[in-house]
Amino acid sequence: MDFKLIFLCIAGFIGAFVDSVAGGGGLVTIPAYLLAGVPPHFTLGTNKFAATMGSFISTAGYARSSKVNFRLMRAAVPMTALGAVLGVYSVLRIPQDFLYPLVSVAILVVGLYTFFKKDLGKVNAFTVITKKKVIFVALVGFALGFYDGFFGPGTGSFLIFIFIRFLKFDFTNASGNAKLINFTSNFTSLIAFAINGKIDYLIGVPIALFMVLGSIVGTRLAIKNGSKFIKPIFLIMSFVVFFKLLYDMFLK
Repeated sequence: MDFKLIFLCIAGFIGAFVDSVAGGGGLVTIPAYLLAGVPPHFTLGTNKFAATMGSFISTAGYARSSKVNFRLMRAAVPMTALGAVLGVYSVLRIPQDFLYPLVSVAILVVGLYTFFKKDLGKVNAFTVITKKKVIFVALVGFALGFYDGFFGPGTGSFLIFIFIRFLKFDFTNASGNAKLINFTSNFTSLIAFAINGKIDYLIGVPIALFMVLGSIVGTRLAIKNGSKFIKPIFLIMSFVVFFKLLYDMFLK
């Protein structure tokens, strides 16, 4: 195993760990691929391959601990897949530069609101499943699936915040349900990259193994320690996404 692959495997572990807890793992792995000299299209495709493996394990871990409400999410999964396909299709035709200021402001608001709302996400106050809630989650899945396929940064943060703010989940349950949506959009995008031959499996497979390990560790710690562990990482990743977007807008 050469130094480049060792570096990417370590970055994959850290990225998957962070992503399984609060989202934002791509902020670790994407720069690592580019720094290692992987071409941009193969960076996106290979990262999506490895990240999808880690995302699947993380989703399964939350599901085994009953932190994923499949009845609530039954319509969200296909709607997320549809949104992701349309997002990937659209990004090939529409420049995404106009999204930087909009998403920067949105992610900053999410981070500040979460920081100052001290009791946000501490208690799981989600009650009964209603038709309105199922429809709401399906629409959220479609919108964030489209966003993830089209642009991506902050998808996990937005999902967690929406589930806490509007469905009254705590951080642990919000992360579990958000991870199912994330996995769906990741898997859908992965198929598109695979069809177009943009995945380097020689490095993708070993990195995926380390991302699976990172996902296992992160998910177990999140489930064991709950909101007190997830919220600080969620806040950190929200502000990291914000500053990364600012950097891309003004300095890149």
